[in-house]
Amino acid sequence: MSGTGDLSASLVLRRGALARVGLERIALVEAVAELGSISAAAKRLALSYKGAWDAVQALNNLFDAPLIAASAGGKSGGAAQVTPRGHAVIKAFRDMEREVGAALSRLEAGLAAEEGSDLFWSLGLRTSARNALRGVVVALVPAGVTVEVRLDLGGGLEIASVITRRSAEELGLAVGRPAVALIKSSFVRLSATPPAASGDNRLSGQVFDREDGEAASEVVVALAEGKTLVATVARDAAGLAPGATVHVLIAPSDVILAVD
Repeated sequence: MSGTGDLSASLVLRRGALARVGLERIALVEAVAELGSISAAAKRLALSYKGAWDAVQALNNLFDAPLIAASAGGKSGGAAQVTPRGHAVIKAFRDMEREVGAALSRLEAGLAAEEGSDLFWSLGLRTSARNALRGVVVALVPAGVTVEVRLDLGGGLEIASVITRRSAEELGLAVGRPAVALIKSSFVRLSATPPAASGDNRLSGQVFDREDGEAASEVVVALAEGKTLVATVARDAAGLAPGATVHVLIAPSDVILAVD
């Protein structure tokens, strides 16, 4: 199937509107498995280190267990290891890819090109998943026209979102249903000291990476179960060096929910 106009497909594993795994990310996981380093894998695939690391974060955040376990090292090359869950995802993707290829070959052999072209459409969807954390609804607490939705993210992590009652009904939210918490990096507030009690979500972790720009810095915080959060802070923010313990605050009203 190499000629111009031949039927082809791009396999993307997805839930609802959020793309999960496509060929580029599977290739990245496979390269990390072989080379033991995110930076080395990025170089082989002609990716920037930042682009590769962002993809690893997105994968680890969107699955119930991390696909890649990495230690600090940055562009200089910290060690990275593909987990059993990561190997299972690779196998599942490649198995489905072979099945899709076989189906396309049968379709191409039995249908005219103009007929086949109407049967498939692109499933690839580019989306920002910097802070997209998959969890399960464990509580719905109504309060007038709003509802507090609590998600169990695994590893003892829990996050709350406050949305309107009508939004909760339209999403079909119920205890036990999976959902994804979407949070802009500018909504993630960091503190080197324990914050005073408040109604915010309060998490803690360690600074895994920090990249400074002219006026702002991007800080990656490692949480439990291989999950991470990205925050955008002022460049002069103190106490946020890699390895430092950090406290995370997120207003429930700043957590957007998505479902399949």
